[in-house]
Amino acid sequence: MGFHDMKWSRFLICALIISHSLSACKKGEEPYFYESTRKGKAEAPVKEAPKDILATQQAFTNVVKGVTPSVVNISTVSKKKLVQPFFEFSPLFEDFFGESRPRYRREKSLGSGFIINKDGYIVTNDHVVRDAESIQVKLSNEKVYNGKVVGSDPKTDIAVIRIEVKEPLPAAVLGDSDKLQVGQWAIAIGNPFGLDRTVTVGVISATGRSNMGIETYEDFIQTDASINPGNSGGPLLNVYGEVIGINTAIVAAGQGIGFAIPVNMAKQVVAQLIKKGSVSRGWLGVSIQPVTDEIAQSFGLAKARGALISEVMGGSPADKAGIRQGDIITRFDGKEIKDARQLQLLVAETPVGKKVEVEIFRDGKDLKLTLTLASSESAAAAQPKSAEAQAGWFGLTVEELPGNMRMRGLAGIVVTGVEPDSIAAEGGIQRGDIILSVNQKRVANLAEYSRAMKDAERKGSVALLVRRGDTSIYFALKIR
Repeated sequence: MGFHDMKWSRFLICALIISHSLSACKKGEEPYFYESTRKGKAEAPVKEAPKDILATQQAFTNVVKGVTPSVVNISTVSKKKLVQPFFEFSPLFEDFFGESRPRYRREKSLGSGFIINKDGYIVTNDHVVRDAESIQVKLSNEKVYNGKVVGSDPKTDIAVIRIEVKEPLPAAVLGDSDKLQVGQWAIAIGNPFGLDRTVTVGVISATGRSNMGIETYEDFIQTDASINPGNSGGPLLNVYGEVIGINTAIVAAGQGIGFAIPVNMAKQVVAQLIKKGSVSRGWLGVSIQPVTDEIAQSFGLAKARGALISEVMGGSPADKAGIRQGDIITRFDGKEIKDARQLQLLVAETPVGKKVEVEIFRDGKDLKLTLTLASSESAAAAQPKSAEAQAGWFGLTVEELPGNMRMRGLAGIVVTGVEPDSIAAEGGIQRGDIILSVNQKRVANLAEYSRAMKDAERKGSVALLVRRGDTSIYFALKIR
């Protein structure tokens, strides 16, 4: 065998060895992962996803792409006063250590907002920018601008800030929150825990949530779309990408319970903040209370509805229109009044100076009156029409019974107010209770009530016989 033949034989042997080794590796080792293109040889676990699921997924994607450019991240720096050590409140502290000066610390916070027009106006929560010394706004293109507060409204927790830009900005589109239905999709975009433009999806859990103790005027949208610290001020969206609410609050102890301000409430507030930096609300000039089943029955109302007038301010729109203490407002500006909260919201949202038709229930009859709403700033100059109202004893405010109740044979004094943490509040007295007697002495008017309470005050205790609905209850109150 020649030299060339030996060389060729060795080459063939090496090639066979290498080939055998490679085939052994392919047969003995598992691949690192399985990759599917849905067009190649490998197949996905589900070959065809339902079309409705794909359509829903695409809808969410479209919303995010369309709205995210209008969502901004807001960071603020504020100066907070430090609570002084308890011994610094002592009157002798300054004698030993000299006059103390208040100390402050700077705090940073994060929030969200959304652009509402091309000129740089941005809506957020009042609590996001309240007391802020500096505001920085970061857009979706990562550009950062200094923000300035245009106006804020603590009663609804809404604020408007502005950034100065040269180019037009992408603006969000506001929807109609009055048309929301429970179960509709809800999409929240914001800046939770500093995580830029986080998207969460859920449903509208409820509408018209109130009595949450968060703001003065409450008509919240409840959603289970995850809302976390930093989401405040960001938009809550429907599947069309329209803003239906402003994310505002969460229930810390609950999972999937978040609240948003309805965008229809925000529209009127935002327009006034941009125009004049503050908000003027309609003012009726009355004190109202809920109509319970017991009150409805005693007033001759078929069912508990409307808002009971417990006080009318002298010179107020209600006073000028002829509304009296003891009237029950059942309709306002064409809308049925279900409860006192609804009336409060409707009055606040009605433009100042607008003529409104009000339907009331008085002495078993429905009456219609027309009034012109004044500005809420007028309330400071108004005084209660009933100058005979008595206040102070045990934390109670009382007035004489309305005429329609006296006509039914009732005699006594109606409780129109109970101060929080007062002796009366701790004793269980409630607004709307009718005081029949004081220390076994019947009281039919304010004069008799005043004399009886003065005697009780000297004794240091009092036994009140109270009528609540169809029940009479004794309450014993003692001066601390």
